Amino acid sequence: MNPKHGQKEFFSVVVPIYNEEKIIPVLFRRITETMRPLGDYEIIAVDDGSCDGTAGELLRLAQADQRIKQIRFSRNFGHQAAISAGLDAARGSAVIIIDGDLQDPPEVIPQMIDQWRKGHQVVYAVRRKRKEGVLKRLAYKAFYLLMRAVTPFPVPLDSGDFSLIDRNVLDQIVRLPEKTRFIRGLRAWVGFSQVGVEYERQGRAHGLPKYTLQKLIGLGRNGIVAFSGLPLRISLLAGVFMCLAALLAALFLVLLKITFHPQVPVGWFSLAVGLLFFAGLQFLFLGIIGEYLSLVLDEVQGRPTYILEKKNNL
Repeated sequence: MNPKHGQKEFFSVVVPIYNEEKIIPVLFRRITETMRPLGDYEIIAVDDGSCDGTAGELLRLAQADQRIKQIRFSRNFGHQAAISAGLDAARGSAVIIIDGDLQDPPEVIPQMIDQWRKGHQVVYAVRRKRKEGVLKRLAYKAFYLLMRAVTPFPVPLDSGDFSLIDRNVLDQIVRLPEKTRFIRGLRAWVGFSQVGVEYERQGRAHGLPKYTLQKLIGLGRNGIVAFSGLPLRISLLAGVFMCLAALLAALFLVLLKITFHPQVPVGWFSLAVGLLFFAGLQFLFLGIIGEYLSLVLDEVQGRPTYILEKKNNL
């Protein structure tokens, strides 16, 4: 019995999957072996429009075990959409999110459940060590530091989507209306009692990472733009600063003329450099505004976050 909710414990494990045919048997064996001694559970596998044999592997597992639920998208809608679909379908008193590439070890889940049983409503996994390239590790570090700096609420460093979320918290997240979702940001935004559990992130068990550089940049953009208006305010402050600088420069030139100071020659080159600098700033800030307008357009269109093709055991 959960001491906080006074109801029987039931766990949902949400696994977003894209083209992981070779990993699926090992992945679900390890999740099942981890969850079996912990109590009643279900595993919700969300196939994000895979184009290999992932759908067939998941169907085979779902037919053999009613606790394994299969959701398949009509096409690839993205990692965050797949997580959202799993959260929408989850029935557990606590829901665990874990990626389908085995970089997040299922064996960490019992530590999360222990913290949940102590009363914490969100338990997120903190990556103590990454088995990735130096540049990628630095990029992740820079992103989380920037995210923490610009958001008005605390965002844990080096914490991805691997986490446990209490049912009461999950209900609040699912209720949020936005279409472009950044789950780890929403998880931090809703608040409640949150605690981290350290673990060592593994290398991929098979194949290449599904998050390309372009997808990682898009995810980071959504994370920052969706939760902070600071970039817009920076552009406003920069515009004010440039206007004041131009005004001071004009006053300085007037004073030089009044005091009959020899005129300082200004060549075409310096003029061209100045024009290019300010034009570049204008395009930069127009781009920032464009990112916000892009998200506004997505919300106004009201299209669903994902479309289901089929589901099994749900």
